[in-house]
Amino acid sequence: MLLFKRSRHAESVKPFRLVKYLSLSSLVVVLVYTVFLSSFISQRAKTILAKKSGQYAYLLTENLNHQVFYQFTLPTVMADGELRLSRPAQSERLDKVVRNAIHGSTIERVNIYNPQEILTYSTEPETLGEKANLGEPFKRAMEGESTSFLADEGDYFLGFAWESGPRRLKTFMPMWVEKPGTWKRGTVLGVFEIIQDVSEDYAAIHRFQWIVVGSSALFVGIVFISLLPIAKRAERIIKARAQESEKLQERLHQAERLAALGEMVAGVSHEIRNPLGIIRSTAELLDSRIDNQRHKRLTGIIVEEATRLNDILTEFLDFARPKTLRLSSCRIEELVERNLHNVEAECHKRRISLQRDYHAGDYTLQADADLLFRALLNIVANALQAMPDGGVLRVRTELRNAKGAPQVELRIQDTGPGIPEDLRPKVFNPFFTTREKGSGLGLAIVQSIVTGHHGEVEVDSQPGQGTAIVIRLPLSQDEFYKDQDTVTG
Repeated sequence: MLLFKRSRHAESVKPFRLVKYLSLSSLVVVLVYTVFLSSFISQRAKTILAKKSGQYAYLLTENLNHQVFYQFTLPTVMADGELRLSRPAQSERLDKVVRNAIHGSTIERVNIYNPQEILTYSTEPETLGEKANLGEPFKRAMEGESTSFLADEGDYFLGFAWESGPRRLKTFMPMWVEKPGTWKRGTVLGVFEIIQDVSEDYAAIHRFQWIVVGSSALFVGIVFISLLPIAKRAERIIKARAQESEKLQERLHQAERLAALGEMVAGVSHEIRNPLGIIRSTAELLDSRIDNQRHKRLTGIIVEEATRLNDILTEFLDFARPKTLRLSSCRIEELVERNLHNVEAECHKRRISLQRDYHAGDYTLQADADLLFRALLNIVANALQAMPDGGVLRVRTELRNAKGAPQVELRIQDTGPGIPEDLRPKVFNPFFTTREKGSGLGLAIVQSIVTGHHGEVEVDSQPGQGTAIVIRLPLSQDEFYKDQDTVTG
């Protein structure tokens, strides 16, 4: 049965856990998708930036070529007859023309190479005269093509730069002879190398990328934190419903067992009661006709035991008899007081003190007073038997509100040895008892009566701390009968 309950609870919680895991997985997917999306956007932005920077370099280089040709090359050839940049005057004149042409631009450096890949001019002249190995970009520039690419890219993962540093765009363009009055290019004299510092632009792209990812992570975190209370509340609701379903299932099984057991007990009790009555009446007749005291003691034992068996059979019949409620207005405190009044002498004899704690206030309970009195009598009797050496019997009442319906709660607690944990689930089972004498039907009858009133009864007990029987009864039975009529109709 325990495995059955656990499996039912697991089955009821499993769909919700699946939804919770799917929700969390969806949030993770959204975050991962955002990372890849930001990576794609940044890559596109870098491509567009490189393209725009390259176009800017091409335009600037064309203007630079025009300025160098008309303001340096032609005047120098006409004045000196030849170009020799090793001459300080020519070198200074070229430097002045280049710097005027790139003034106010984002150009970091301009290099000019002759067809032999020797650096003949640079805005940073420390390496003039050295032969470079520029490879394919230089060859394509000598053939009249322009090439632009990004240098010093650094280390990237999913579009994120893990090392900050300068980002430079290099552009190689031919240095050609200008033909006045036409757009056609003349002979290629050398190669321009234009270096642009695009670090700030790339840093802005990376900042935007981190902002996108950070915003998405923050959004996902806020959504997840917002869902946590909802998820916990839903889990509590599902858990409560699962427990309620288990209780209803247990009640159904208990009712089925009690119904079958009741039919058997009723038949057996009727069969036994008739011969038992004959035995008792015969023993009483013998007791009245004999004078021998020894024989009278034996007949007295027969009468006493027959009476005890008859009482047990009465309990069996009470247990098996269908509980037809005769509803009337009553108060649970009045029924408790009747019981306590009946056992007051017994409590005094056993040195048991009574404590009353009534907090229910003014209310009216719709119930069968006789049946409830019978149930309370069994509970009080059990409590007294649990304290043979004295103790305290506490009775407490209060009003509760369960699912919008008012209930009265009664708690009867003793200070006996308590019930071990392994025996607690069995206390309402018919014929279960821990005492040598007793039918084991007391609490089963209590549960049957309370359930018949659409109430609840439970045991709260810890070894060494006593036992409390808690009964909760709805104040009105009308709603239950209305529901029953609706289902029947």
